[in-house]
Amino acid sequence: MVICVTGPMAAGKNFVSSLIEKQVVNGKPFVSIDADVVGHRAVENSTARIIENFGELARQKGIQLVDEKGNIIRRNLGALIFGNDELVARQEAIVYPEITSLINSFIEENKYKNVIVNATVLYKVPVIKRMDAIIYVDCPWFVRLIRAKKRDEMKFSLILARFKSQKGLYSAYRATGVKIFRIFNFCTKKCLQRKIINLFTNC
Repeated sequence: MVICVTGPMAAGKNFVSSLIEKQVVNGKPFVSIDADVVGHRAVENSTARIIENFGELARQKGIQLVDEKGNIIRRNLGALIFGNDELVARQEAIVYPEITSLINSFIEENKYKNVIVNATVLYKVPVIKRMDAIIYVDCPWFVRLIRAKKRDEMKFSLILARFKSQKGLYSAYRATGVKIFRIFNFCTKKCLQRKIINLFTNC
């Protein structure tokens, strides 16, 4: 079984993934891969192409794209392309194939186990078709706002901008045609754990 655990910012998908990892389905344990971590590695593997495509623009805007070791500063790259659909698409065309390759390799390496792919925008890459199911973790926006502020210490304006960029996320996953289960995470941890257990018991 290969499942995607997803959801908007601060909905609790990391915690849900950790709960699912404790389950055993069809006699097989779960292992997980975090797409954020994969994204870091994909950026590292694509450093030369990113510099080639965005280096000059970064210099023009006075944004430091690489650190003293020659590594891409992901936060600065995000600031450079955020809000510009053309630049975002160019960056995705560089990084997403690498992300796809890394996730596919992880799935193959763990083909005798159940696999969790913890990701926000997996619907954008072909590997979504390898998922047997999607678990979409959701939560009221005001609860997510408080969680995000406490967790990330970002300005409210930046958090709200991120929320806006994820508008329509659930619809995007539904459009993939993969079976989707929506879990609302605004109860206690024990309540959420029961939801996870019931989900796998009744599937």
